[in-house]
Amino acid sequence: MREFSYEEIEAATGGFAAKNVVGKGSHGCVYRAKLKVGGGGGRRVIAVAVKRASHPQGEAKLANEIAVLTAARHHPGVVSLVGLVAMAGPRRPPLLVMELMPNGSLHDLLHRSPRLPAWPRRVQIALDVALAVRALHGAAPRVIIHRDVKTANILLARDGRARLADFSLAVTVSTEGAGPGPTPAPVPAGTMGYLDPSYTEPGRLGPESDVFSFGVVLLELVSGRKVMDVNASPSSIVAWAVPLIRAGLARKVFDKRVPAPPRGEGAEAAVARVLAVAARCVSESVERRPAMAEVVSELQAALESAGWRHHGHGRDVVGRAYRRVASWGTRVRVKMRRSRVECTEQSGSSSSSEGSRRAAPVTADSCPPPTLSRILFG
Repeated sequence: MREFSYEEIEAATGGFAAKNVVGKGSHGCVYRAKLKVGGGGGRRVIAVAVKRASHPQGEAKLANEIAVLTAARHHPGVVSLVGLVAMAGPRRPPLLVMELMPNGSLHDLLHRSPRLPAWPRRVQIALDVALAVRALHGAAPRVIIHRDVKTANILLARDGRARLADFSLAVTVSTEGAGPGPTPAPVPAGTMGYLDPSYTEPGRLGPESDVFSFGVVLLELVSGRKVMDVNASPSSIVAWAVPLIRAGLARKVFDKRVPAPPRGEGAEAAVARVLAVAARCVSESVERRPAMAEVVSELQAALESAGWRHHGHGRDVVGRAYRRVASWGTRVRVKMRRSRVECTEQSGSSSSSEGSRRAAPVTADSCPPPTLSRILFG
């Protein structure tokens, strides 16, 4: 981790120009920037995200996030902390410099993207986040409680893996029972729909609150439904999904926008297993909620039971998919150069696009890449 000068970050963001804004919240903005890091022959330029508060309350939350991320920076699945800018004056508030997540948030992927994630990727994303939350809850001597686990705070890296971000509401709790910190008694906070109902009671803050929020994320991942939908009845995703799951109707919860896993096969059982874990996570009884270590084990078992994860080595399903997509694209380009591949039967259009210079070019529409299931299983 490195401490940058305010002038260095200001220049890298173009004076915090609006065109470089990649995210905006109630407490500040996140900007895209490029910075030179390293020394000697290892000096290189990297893309980063710079978080800047917009008011004094936001500065306090940013300072809290810097403190928590500093402690959690080596945890798997947590957005990487590159460096920071310390308070340099009243008009130069602290800045947080993190790795840039170029693929947006999980919320955008589920609710705004025209290309919806396939079932293997959804379960892999769930596992990525579960590993992050488990690491936070297993920290010592102070457990880290995120307090705002939601799909908008789950970002997607260049390799497709998920990272948990936005620790502005996070607190730490001593494993010796000394009480929460950095504030002595944090006021209940979070996002409607993800917020643990029992957390509104004084003294009920604990890892179980994150478990509830993570359970809501699982329901959202599998169903593709928004957490709070005023046009639906019931409006709460928990109130809608849990009765169906407990009645053995998990298939009714599956996202209808993508093909459902075949009945009676391992894929269907794997997704149903994820929903069973989600139902336990959002249990009204705090004591019935599983610890994140158990959640991780269940998600790993779901992936493996469906054949979505190879045994015996650590290469994940998403990483293998991305490598095979890249390889497939390379083979197509080579074949185009050698034999002028033509795919006109599926195109249905004679309009040209960028890079289409022949009468019957290979395009993303006319020769679509293989589906994720084909990539993974041949």
